[in-house]
Amino acid sequence: MERVLLGFSGGIDSCTSVQRLQDMGYQPIALTIDTIGDASMLALAREKALALGIEWHAYDAREAFKRDVIDYFCSEYALGHTPAPCTRCNSLIKWRILASVADSLGIEHIATGHYFNVVESGGLYYVAKGVDADKDQSYYLWGLDQDILRRAITPMGNAIKSDVKRAFEDKRESMGICFLHGAPYAEFLCSYGVKMTEGEIVTSDGVVCGCHNGIARYTIGQRRGVGIPEGMCVVGIDAERNSLIVGTKSMLHYHRLVVSGCNVVNESELLTASDITIKIRGIGRNPQLPVSVERCAEGYVVTTVDSAYAPAVGQPLVFYRDNLVIGGGIVVSFN
Repeated sequence: MERVLLGFSGGIDSCTSVQRLQDMGYQPIALTIDTIGDASMLALAREKALALGIEWHAYDAREAFKRDVIDYFCSEYALGHTPAPCTRCNSLIKWRILASVADSLGIEHIATGHYFNVVESGGLYYVAKGVDADKDQSYYLWGLDQDILRRAITPMGNAIKSDVKRAFEDKRESMGICFLHGAPYAEFLCSYGVKMTEGEIVTSDGVVCGCHNGIARYTIGQRRGVGIPEGMCVVGIDAERNSLIVGTKSMLHYHRLVVSGCNVVNESELLTASDITIKIRGIGRNPQLPVSVERCAEGYVVTTVDSAYAPAVGQPLVFYRDNLVIGGGIVVSFN
């Protein structure tokens, strides 16, 4: 029976993945990656793995996670950007560690409890949407490279979350960003030394209309918060001047976005296909019509017919063709 190294938290998705991998004819080996020094999570994962009768390993990734995810998260917010730490964690931490530990154990295949699929076409491997549209996590996996995707097994790709939850008496699962521990963003950022300096709130034509209590407390499109005038929302963040720019919701529609730091499966496909759509947030309003893509110095220029609503610098932009992820990058500007 071929072994598979499974990223294992002890939650309902990773426990279900064990059974599904076994049903597929694999022997799952559990690896719990410790990113934030959560002793209770490690103990639970070990207990669950032993109860399932599978081999268990742990890996201390706290230093790399702090450097590549937490420090990034804090520095991006300090610049007035809107980062997506889960995307960064998947591409830089979780899947790379799985592959490295699998190599040390002589294991070829790796897996997680993510709801997505992998599709091979023409010798290239694509992240593909999971069957459960409400749970699909393909948006957060655009950064996985070909070497990772070639080795990946996706036991939850065809699973329906509601069916999975029905099989467990304890239905609790982790939600939100793991290292926040449920704390508000601003509280966490302050604890990590991000300065919250008061500054001006101005309209798009430069009229001062209020005072904010730290730009890291605000994101593009935000309508509530200290100093935001009623009926207005944040339409820009000027970190250099420590100011917020406010306006109306109608000012948040954009048709041209520039992305950098891209991972693309096949550039020729990206530049020539006429049926590419994009997603700039996991949930919420995304353009529904196909877009055009061109090369530029920073990466790619994306032109939309159906406007992108409230994009923010630092957000991932993911390219899709039907259910396949053909690439992605980070928004660096828009107009």
